[in-house]
Amino acid sequence: MNDVYKLHSLVIKTGLQDDSATLRRLLLSCAASAPESLPHARSLFAGISSPDTVAYDTIIRCHARSSPPHSLSFFAQMLRRGVSPDNFTFPFVLKACSRLREMGHGLHALIAKLGLGSDVYVQNALISAYGCAGAVESAPKVFDEMPERDLVSWSSLIGCYANNGFGYDALACFREMQLVESFEPDKVTMLSVISAVSSLGALELGRWVECYVRRSGLSWKISVGTALIDMYSRCGSVDESMRVFHKMPERNVLTWTVAINGLAVHGRGDEALKLFHDMKESGMQPDSITFSAVLVACSHAGLVEEGQGIFESIKKDYGMESTLEHYGCMVDIFGRAGMVEQAYELVEKMPIRPNSVVWRTLLGACVNHNHLGLAEKARGRLHELDPHHDGDYVLLSNAYGGVGKWNRKAQMRILMKDRKISKRPGYSLINADQEIHEFVSGENSHPEWENIRDLLTSIMDRLKLRGYTPQTSNVLHDIEEEEKESNLSYHSEKLAVAFAFLHFENGRTIRVMKNIRICHDCHSFMKHVSDVFQREIVVRDQNRFHHFSKGWCSCRDFW
Repeated sequence: MNDVYKLHSLVIKTGLQDDSATLRRLLLSCAASAPESLPHARSLFAGISSPDTVAYDTIIRCHARSSPPHSLSFFAQMLRRGVSPDNFTFPFVLKACSRLREMGHGLHALIAKLGLGSDVYVQNALISAYGCAGAVESAPKVFDEMPERDLVSWSSLIGCYANNGFGYDALACFREMQLVESFEPDKVTMLSVISAVSSLGALELGRWVECYVRRSGLSWKISVGTALIDMYSRCGSVDESMRVFHKMPERNVLTWTVAINGLAVHGRGDEALKLFHDMKESGMQPDSITFSAVLVACSHAGLVEEGQGIFESIKKDYGMESTLEHYGCMVDIFGRAGMVEQAYELVEKMPIRPNSVVWRTLLGACVNHNHLGLAEKARGRLHELDPHHDGDYVLLSNAYGGVGKWNRKAQMRILMKDRKISKRPGYSLINADQEIHEFVSGENSHPEWENIRDLLTSIMDRLKLRGYTPQTSNVLHDIEEEEKESNLSYHSEKLAVAFAFLHFENGRTIRVMKNIRICHDCHSFMKHVSDVFQREIVVRDQNRFHHFSKGWCSCRDFW
């Protein structure tokens, strides 16, 4: 930035401050030092009496990454003044759209109207912008119509699929690229591929990707290594995650943070704390996100005193202000440990206005520990902030049902109906032969439903002989006990496990992904299955991983 000021001073001294060509060259210098130079860039641009396409291209480029609204504003001004865009204009306009995760209406049509629709750089930017806007159906259409493609074209389409939850499509595109083209994937390509595998939770695919990365020579790049650590963690294998971590010759703050967070969500709090201390001893300064990861580790492992000490050290030892997320973690630490009064007191004294996430964390803790009074207070605050969130109504409804207050429970359900709030269905996913199978609680839509139902019934009968008792308090309806057991039997994760018994050989770990928190009965069921049938089961719910083995869970019944 200092170089830009020096150049500008020289321009003024030589009397060229009104020369448009000179100002355009200065503008180019600002693009290289954005975002610090953006105010200066706008001042320079204002000094150009009749900005042409090149001047507009430059000012749009300056703002595309760091200030996309300004970028689009200059583009609109360009069109109003009748300055014609070219093939250098649109890649940066589309980059601004990507940053805002929206696709401007008519932008693609304008590109075609101006005859720029076949330019490879414009088309690549279109694919990326459509992907960022979630228009997954539009991106491949652009790709298919391209007369020529480069590595960026393929990487953009792979990234579009991966970032929008189409993991298998991303991997299929990657394989097609290898078969059809001779491009060697770069770091950007592989980061998208790794992201796709992470979203699928497909461990075997993850191992294949790591081997590919190593063969390509990208494995020791910090960004790729960090992505592999996260991938293995999200696929349920934190040991392989740590293997990658320890092999990395160089790490940054994000690498350490991702590793700590991986240990945290797998319930290995003591190891996460040790890694945090190793990080500090290595001379690496933790940032705000690192502290969040460490506090999550304390929360999931019941390490209350350790969590309090780390929370206090943020200000005392590092001179940083605790964020809303840090306070939320502390509420979670107290809440999971049953210290709901302390959690409520912390929320009331927070110097930052608590958001719905903080209150929802407190509400969940109050419900889990049967503290109805505080639960109703938390629900009242939540109603002010986020009155249409289905989970809040369900939580309080469940709390009333859990203590037999069926009238209050019915009132909550009526309130949900009146406000047109529907409960999000619980579902579970399981990966078999590179195909995702989905199970929804209580539904019989799977093509193998009858076999799954019969096997699940057999499993349940055998578990009951070995001491398993369905925890019907989780079925919070005023109905007969037998009907409650029937409702519990068809929870989505149980259906997924029965499916795995049908298709997986003995000894293979069963890995299930859930969209909501695992209930107490299913948690008990998984422990009994792991013991009676000697099967290891890994369940990834919305909060953490549960590793079931020999009748024991990694969360130590603390989730």
